Amino acid sequence: MKFKLFLLFTFLIIPVAKAIEFKSNDRVVLLGNTFIERDVNFGHIETFLSIALADKKVTFRNLGWSGDTVHCHARSYFGPPKEGFDRLSKHIDFIKPTMVIICYGSVAAFEGDEGIDGFEEGYEKLIDMIKSRAGSRIALMSPPPCENLGPPLPNMNYQNVRLSKYSKIIKDIAVRKKCDYIDLFSALGAGKTKMIPPVTLNGVHFTSQGYRKVASVMMEVMGFENKVDVSNSEREKLRQIILKKNRLFFNRWRPQNETYLHGFRKHEQGNNAKEIPMFDPLIKEKEREIHNLAHSFGKDK
Repeated sequence: MKFKLFLLFTFLIIPVAKAIEFKSNDRVVLLGNTFIERDVNFGHIETFLSIALADKKVTFRNLGWSGDTVHCHARSYFGPPKEGFDRLSKHIDFIKPTMVIICYGSVAAFEGDEGIDGFEEGYEKLIDMIKSRAGSRIALMSPPPCENLGPPLPNMNYQNVRLSKYSKIIKDIAVRKKCDYIDLFSALGAGKTKMIPPVTLNGVHFTSQGYRKVASVMMEVMGFENKVDVSNSEREKLRQIILKKNRLFFNRWRPQNETYLHGFRKHEQGNNAKEIPMFDPLIKEKEREIHNLAHSFGKDK
């Protein structure tokens, strides 16, 4: 009897993954700091999602920005910090996402308890801006834990304690603002699980193998674990197309020499700005390839 009660209690406390709802032809934005931006170079998160959502023809846009926070100050160029928030607002206007997956907290957690109030206020302001401009459905994702790789790298246990606290705050924000919540921090072991092989370069920045692990875990947390069963060679072929699309879009929304194209020196070479929209048909062509290939995986089974 005691054993049966133990099993029942154990079953009740195991969190059940709630499937995140995606709709046909969704335009999904991945928004966050370095963790999100670096997947542009690896494409694993988008690859797994593209396979899981192959029947819906979902498109993805990575708007990650290294060092960014919910206040978006890192996105500012030569103006005041507020310019960064305004810049993101314009990108939201341009893309008009129907779904936004947001992952912030890694940077803010370094501020500890002192940064909590500003973090909550900034996060809610960000959510309100996205909803008011695009009416997007939003999922908040907790930041990944740091990894302890041993000396000479620092011990990240204390930072993981702070990340745990911020993850709980993000969950509370998700409840208040009626957003979905993706608990990546816990799903990756909350800093208490040793990954073999390691998933980061330095305890913070994920490797390609690390992002593949992240993508796999995300599928479980989001309720898609049974929808990405394809061979490694098939998945890799899709990933390579996604990487090409990502490079095209990166140059579309963050072109080199933007000061000359759109900034205070556009009077010198601003005529070249007309070439930026020429990326759009190239991006759409890659997306057709992505959808066709991802959809073919299901037909082969």
